[in-house]
Amino acid sequence: MTIVIKRVYEAPSPSDGARVLVDRLWPRGLTKAKAAIDEWLRDLAPSNELRRWYHSHPDHWEAFRKKYLKELGQPACAEGLRSLYELAHKKKRLTLLFASKLETQNNATVLKELLEGRRKPPTGTGPGATYGMRKREAAVRRR
Repeated sequence: MTIVIKRVYEAPSPSDGARVLVDRLWPRGLTKAKAAIDEWLRDLAPSNELRRWYHSHPDHWEAFRKKYLKELGQPACAEGLRSLYELAHKKKRLTLLFASKLETQNNATVLKELLEGRRKPPTGTGPGATYGMRKREAAVRRR
């Protein structure tokens, strides 16, 4: 599994694999056809408050990362994280799309680190949680 991050404004490439937009807002001036996204996981994007804070304080990358990881631990993000882990394991290549001008310090970078295992996932949201959830659902269906 290869995970790549890319600005949504860059031209789509056949080597992108599954293209997933991880921003809360639709990118300005971009049509859905031109964006060529396969999935839009807006629930995984930072909250509006955190997004605005980081936009006005781009030099506070570590603080943003910690706050964002804390947000990802909220129940509202659980389904989106589960979908992202499943996409990452189903596809050979996954491209996380973002609109930010900061190409190395954005929410897609944090999500990429989570998927690659370089960051500990928020409690109850990692690949193990997805496996456990599927196992419980299968047991309920057998009853």
